[in-house]
Formats: sequence, C-alpha cells, structure tokens
Amino acid sequence: MAGFQQVIIVGNLGRDPELKYLQNGVPVCNFTVAVNSYTGQGEQRQERTTWFRVAAWRELGERCAQYLAKGRQVMVVGTVDVRAYTDNAGQPQATLEMTARDVRFLGGRGDGEGQGQGQAAEEYGGSGQLDDIPF
Repeated sequence: MAGFQQVIIVGNLGRDPELKYLQNGVPVCNFTVAVNSYTGQGEQRQERTTWFRVAAWRELGERCAQYLAKGRQVMVVGTVDVRAYTDNAGQPQATLEMTARDVRFLGGRGDGEGQGQGQAAEEYGGSGQLDDIPF
C-alpha cells in the first residue's frame, strides 16, 4: 500500500517571496513561513518558532509571488521533507522543506486585503532551494 502525507501549516512569511523560472520556463516561488507553538502552562509557558522553507510551483507560485509579502499570514497545504546540512560553523543542522499544493492568503500585519486563496498546483519534482532561513 502506498503512503500519503499531507501537512497543513499556518504562520507568517519570514521574508518576501522569490519567484524564479527554471531553464524549461517553469516558475517556482520560494518563501519561508514561521509557525509559532506554545509549550507549558502559566508562568512555564514558552513560545517556540518552527521555520519551513516553502516552494510553490507553476501558477500557484506566480500567484504567491504577486500577493505575498514579508509578515503576511498564510495557510499552506502540502508535503514536507527534512534535509540535513552542515552550517558555516561546521555544526549539523536540519531544515523542513515543504512543497505547496495549496496556499491560502489569510491576511495579517496590516495588509488590509482580506482573504483570498491560491489554487492547487501540480507537484513538481521536489522542493526548490532557498538561501539561509531568517533567524
């Protein structure tokens, strides 16, 4: 039996999206999303931020590049892969790379645009590459 993975995240863009075109003309939009969660209770409650690198392909990617900006709240539905790497200090690190199937523009941070939605895009051969995640 084949497996199925679907992940839904809601968070804010960590920087403006970058739209690129592959040599074959296929557009891909890359952006980062910060997802906040809380652990503990009362005075022990702590906030934790998890960063996702997101790649949106084709028409969905073009729409994301047009309407998203740093700080904008989004919901992203897609699949996630974990990639291990070594940072500049030689320390092992990992990053969460998400391929978006659907992106919902939720508003936030004074954008005043209300709600809109992205359309589902076909998944295209894995996630795109981004520069360092903004920590």
